[in-house]
Amino acid sequence: MKHFFVITNPDKDPDLKATHKVEAFLSSHGASYVTLVRERKHDEEPSYTDIDALPQDTECILVLGGDGTLLEAARDTAGSKIPLIGINLGNLGFLTEVEVSNLESALLQLLRDQYHLEDRMMEKGQIIRDGKVVDESFALNDIVITRSGSMQILHFHIYVNGQFLKTYSADGVIVSTPTGSTGYNMSAGGPIVEPVANLMVITPICPHTFYSRSIVLSADDCIEVEIAKDRDPNKQIEANFDGGHSVPLVVGDRIRITKSEITTGLLKLSSVSFLQVLHKKISE
Repeated sequence: MKHFFVITNPDKDPDLKATHKVEAFLSSHGASYVTLVRERKHDEEPSYTDIDALPQDTECILVLGGDGTLLEAARDTAGSKIPLIGINLGNLGFLTEVEVSNLESALLQLLRDQYHLEDRMMEKGQIIRDGKVVDESFALNDIVITRSGSMQILHFHIYVNGQFLKTYSADGVIVSTPTGSTGYNMSAGGPIVEPVANLMVITPICPHTFYSRSIVLSADDCIEVEIAKDRDPNKQIEANFDGGHSVPLVVGDRIRITKSEITTGLLKLSSVSFLQVLHKKISE
């Protein structure tokens, strides 16, 4: 690899010290790069202003930040077929492959083409209102339907392949990919899944019942989450894609979630297995 696109999160690298270190190393080894510093205005989603202007010869997208930064980059570059690798400037870092302490050796591996490519499944979510698709987006981690206003309980009807499955009374519902199983899904008590598996997980958030479990489904299934009618039709509800793109919802909306034809390529440099990484992370 010789041609890179660098996305950096200035909240994680405020003086751009790590970013400049990457740039200097790439330059000293004859590689080309274009750097995009993520901009965030107050209370707005991150803006990748020039993300559509990815150089045609880009071979790898380097993402400096945390897992959230990588997820945003994956969604915004979905369909480009350019693999990503994360440089961890955050905390837990399940998705970010590279630590700052071994930054130069990792970059050298990329320059020498010493890596393994993992194709990770993504979800496609469509917001259906009055029978029409009013919004559509993708997620590498999860699609979360939850309240955005008062602390009132929400009611969700779950359908799989057109058949009614069950109703959740809960604070929200998570539909997770295998990659996202170690994110919000895990925090909500859902199962941890091998990230290259091919399935989806439905997990309620704080269900208001004595018995409620996650449901694991085939990636070929079509999941629909309907916002059930309620005594209060004005509850504030939203669908959130990977903690970034948010869509306000109203009672009666359906969120149709299917496996996306688009995948995200993540570059792996280490021979350490997922189970070894998991053991290390949950022991910290």
